[in-house]
Amino acid sequence: MTVSSTVSDLIRRCRDGEAVARDELFARYQTYLHVLAQAQLGKRLRVKCAPSDLVQQTLLEAHRDFAAFQGEHERELLAWLRRILAHNLFNEARRYGALQRAADREVSLEHVRAGVEESSWILQRGLADGGPSPSEIAQEHESASRIADALACLPEDYQTVLLLRVFEELPADEVAERMGRTAGAVRMLQMRALTALRQEMVED
Repeated sequence: MTVSSTVSDLIRRCRDGEAVARDELFARYQTYLHVLAQAQLGKRLRVKCAPSDLVQQTLLEAHRDFAAFQGEHERELLAWLRRILAHNLFNEARRYGALQRAADREVSLEHVRAGVEESSWILQRGLADGGPSPSEIAQEHESASRIADALACLPEDYQTVLLLRVFEELPADEVAERMGRTAGAVRMLQMRALTALRQEMVED
């Protein structure tokens, strides 16, 4: 049985009222949502709200509103979860932006949704910036959730350099300052992290 058909079966069982199936279904995507939340928070919001809190809120709302979900496949479920996460991210950005009363900090819900979708697309591409990528191994769009799981298995410094360099697109000098390394060391670390991510996907 394929992963996608297993997810479709879990969705069907959720609709039949199986609480265990619903817990199993959403547990699959906790890491995926965490990576997206961490990528989208940015430096300013990350010090004020934790990605794990946003993920918990997103999954609570998904549990509560599952009856409104009309899809049958993983691709549709992931899109629905991303919309919920984007809405929660937007609420956080608006809340802290309103507190600071700074017009240049105002963001739109569409802008936040676009950011979440872009982060998912980066995951789908395997976080690669050239050469063979994990997306050659996992071709389907929903492979992004598998890549997020692989990313979570990497050492913390590998995760950090990929999130800062790839998701936030920060220059090596700024990442070096944050991580207490030289810019050259950051570039080498990024290369090793991408290699480790590809290897994790191959083993998976």
